[in-house]
Amino acid sequence: MARLGVTAQLPAGRQPLVEPGSFNAGIVHLGLGAFHRAHQAVYTEAAMAASGGDWGIMGVAPRSQQVLSALAEQDYLFSVVTLGGGFGAKVVAAFKGGVHAGSDPASVIKLLSDPAIRVVTLTVTEKAYRVDSAIMRLLVAGLRVRGGAPITVLSCDNLPSNGEVLASVVLALAPELSSVTFPSCMVDRIVPATTQSTLDHAARDLGVEDLAAVAGEPFSQWVIEDHFAAGRPDWAAGGAQFTDDVTPWEHLKLRALNGVHSALAYLGALAGAHTIAEALQLPGMADLLRRYVANEVAVSLTPPEGADVIKYGESVLSRFANAELGHRTLQVAMDGTQKLPQRLLSVLNTVPSPELAALIAAGWAEFAASDNPLDDPFAERVREDLSTEALFGSEGVLPVPDAERRALIERWRREIAQHGVAAVVKAA
Repeated sequence: MARLGVTAQLPAGRQPLVEPGSFNAGIVHLGLGAFHRAHQAVYTEAAMAASGGDWGIMGVAPRSQQVLSALAEQDYLFSVVTLGGGFGAKVVAAFKGGVHAGSDPASVIKLLSDPAIRVVTLTVTEKAYRVDSAIMRLLVAGLRVRGGAPITVLSCDNLPSNGEVLASVVLALAPELSSVTFPSCMVDRIVPATTQSTLDHAARDLGVEDLAAVAGEPFSQWVIEDHFAAGRPDWAAGGAQFTDDVTPWEHLKLRALNGVHSALAYLGALAGAHTIAEALQLPGMADLLRRYVANEVAVSLTPPEGADVIKYGESVLSRFANAELGHRTLQVAMDGTQKLPQRLLSVLNTVPSPELAALIAAGWAEFAASDNPLDDPFAERVREDLSTEALFGSEGVLPVPDAERRALIERWRREIAQHGVAAVVKAA
């Protein structure tokens, strides 16, 4: 089968929104993972289709060259397979080119120093936001060479106040970068890992092979703080929302969506569920999560104007029930020590009666103690001492300062150990 590229004859409705190569670069993106391609790249293509502008993306692969090589062989075209709703695969033309940071950091610095580049976006995962992170140091090196030319650096990673967090790292390394703005944003789309099934689906729909295809659910959301130093694409044309403050949206999404996602991952994996949709089908699980959102998450936050936490929670459960996504519980369970402070501890440590938040915390602890793989930067430390006090005490990886709340976690852990997680969920 022929490969996807600019000469490929694509079926009607599968073609990109813009002519490949008809735009110049205006964005550098750090991190070529599936989420960026299924989210920000889609919005950027829609922006150029609606309003023009040279906003092509230069993609930077920090480590692995696999995705970059596949894109280069396909003239930087790729497809997004929308799972559910009968949408199928559609080709996206948002990239102008790409660079591998690991083997050619000088080219990354040159890109970042180019005045034509007005926006840098990042999806590098939570654990990269450190002053000793190689990608952060490379970013700073490029920004320094700009000589004060204004630019916006936009974190698209799933952590609260991501713009402030990014600014604190960059400015700690280079306080002189006063011409750089760091807006925050909230991103949302379920993007499961690409599998052979994804590639097969793309090939069936397109009639050509696409080795850079990604999959995603029909839903997508992007809420962005409108604080740009040198212009921006018309992302609103693709459905993005601009606001003065993304914090209420962050809190709602992190606690009512990501927190529920983590609950399904840990409790589901312990019960033998391989996917999020399977975990949601466990007896009592959906009702438990509805009560968690209504009685604990809703109490912990002030929702965005016009948003209803209960309705939002229902929409989350509907999205998670999409079995076509095949979103693996073990994938969602990764990096719990980095994710749960925002997703779970923000509820567990603040609401008056965190009964179900404590159960979710106990689920994470028992998952860590199980034979399941623990893909986490603190895995070794976690498994050195799996006691509730070691994990959740003042010196633990997930601190819960209140002793009564730690006792509640310990009680749930004993229940799970004695009866099994499926029975505990059903009876909770």
